[in-house]
Amino acid sequence: MLQAKDGAFFLDNKPLQILSGAIHYFRTVPEHWEDRLQKLKALGLNTVETYVPWNLHEPRKGTFDFSGLANVERFIQLADELGLYVIIRPSPYICAEWEMGGLPSWLLKDQDMVLRSSDPAYLQHIEEYYDVLLPKFRPYLHQHGGPIIAMQIENEYGAYGNDQKYLAFFKQEYAKHRLETFLFTSDGPEFIEQGSLPDITTTLNFGSKAASAFDQLEKFKPGSPKMVAEFWIGWFDYWTGEHHTRDAEDAAQVFKELLERKSSVNFYMFHGGTNFGFMNGANHYDRYYPTITSYDYDSLLTENGEITDKYRAVKRTLSEYIQVPEDYKSSITAKNYGTVSIQEGASLFDVLTQISTRVENLTPLPMEAIDQSYGFTLYRTQVNKQGDLTMGIDAIHDRAYIYMNGKYISAIYKNDEVREITLHFQSESNTLEILVENMGRANYGEHLADRKGITHNIWLGGQYFFHWEMYAIELDRLPEDYQPNGDNRYPKFFRGTFDADGLHDTFIDSTGFTKGNIFINGFNLGRYWNTAGPQQRLYLPGPLLKEKDNELVILELEHTDTDEVRLLDEHKLGTIMDTTQ
Repeated sequence: MLQAKDGAFFLDNKPLQILSGAIHYFRTVPEHWEDRLQKLKALGLNTVETYVPWNLHEPRKGTFDFSGLANVERFIQLADELGLYVIIRPSPYICAEWEMGGLPSWLLKDQDMVLRSSDPAYLQHIEEYYDVLLPKFRPYLHQHGGPIIAMQIENEYGAYGNDQKYLAFFKQEYAKHRLETFLFTSDGPEFIEQGSLPDITTTLNFGSKAASAFDQLEKFKPGSPKMVAEFWIGWFDYWTGEHHTRDAEDAAQVFKELLERKSSVNFYMFHGGTNFGFMNGANHYDRYYPTITSYDYDSLLTENGEITDKYRAVKRTLSEYIQVPEDYKSSITAKNYGTVSIQEGASLFDVLTQISTRVENLTPLPMEAIDQSYGFTLYRTQVNKQGDLTMGIDAIHDRAYIYMNGKYISAIYKNDEVREITLHFQSESNTLEILVENMGRANYGEHLADRKGITHNIWLGGQYFFHWEMYAIELDRLPEDYQPNGDNRYPKFFRGTFDADGLHDTFIDSTGFTKGNIFINGFNLGRYWNTAGPQQRLYLPGPLLKEKDNELVILELEHTDTDEVRLLDEHKLGTIMDTTQ
């Protein structure tokens, strides 16, 4: 098994320089896993690393899923078949710009639970999840003939807390499930003291300034093997921001420095992939920054798996130190399928009973309290008061649309500088509706317990209004009834069909639409927000298509002035901003 000694790594008592790339199986359709792994191997890397997101595998308490995108065992098997080692970074917390950092939202139903700590209630949930998850990995450990050579304890914990009892809990869990493998922690250089354990190898996460980072590690744990568990070669994008890139030669030059220092390296990301559905996370600092659907990350492969100039630059650099393989010839191509006509529609309000679950309560409840994880919640109450009433919006997370007596009034957003609005109630009997969108729970930092929907009762015109209806709209069910053109009230579902000869990858250009989600054959591809950017098209992997009669459904929240979308053969991630981390 893997060991750390004399400042280096040894596998079966032979020196090993880990040359790894991160691929998240849950961000790539399974039919494309082998293609991405083949390209990783062809670069000259010997290891693939992946996180394991708890909220994907236990979406509801006690309900587990390890199929399709969640089939982590099949991903490990494929890596093994290709002769690659595997590093597993299991839950609970993964960050990764993933919804709530991988933690399941149902944890937030308990108002008293302390996340990422030794709180017994929290640890009990992890233990019950690990009883299902961890036994799956044991057959694939290196000493049992499998590819897994290492597993991580928590993730960048030094940037969050200092609960050493919590970190020790993971050692106990791995031992309980007989996962006798190499363990490590990873943190940014400035956080290693709080995030490490005395007898566990400490690794680093950074994108540059290698010398100072390794100096800090040497001072903290003299003689430690050098490994960059996350070598950041790009960065992620957020809605209303710009598309980030990092110069290929700059990334390759830092990689060269790491090779000169005989450091082990894990490229973050080798292949970023896609935040399908509602699984993007958000960062919340001075403002709220929800991550876009694309997780391209300006990594070594594009979102749709194409080799980049950065890949070629890294391969040239690596070829100075080892013999690298020939390039892999991929059979995956993209195609321009042309225009899809969208001729049928249905207002969300007309199909509400088909797509939602209704709950009543004295006060509005957050999503988590009504057993909802993602999507939208429609709140409805009666206001028996006339005139102009002021309403605070702090309780509304994240973006919402307000309707009065069935008529759209305004949109509000968590980032609005003005924290209250004035609503005009025309009569003494009014129906107030607020449709709230969860745009992604925080995945990092102090706002991790990021409840969505309406988190407490709203102070309206100097008083509270009681007795609310709530409709949970997770969009795991789509409308059954559409009409030609349909009702013109937004939000509105649109539907069209098309054929797809060859089942190639393609990109949906929804110019003319404003904001919403796109579904292909019932699969939620993710959000678009064309007026905010930077992402301008959604990636549609070919394996999600059928040769005939593909159903494309769009939930448009605000407005459209077109009745068609285009399926093109190139991505468009918007304007470019250079960043070096």
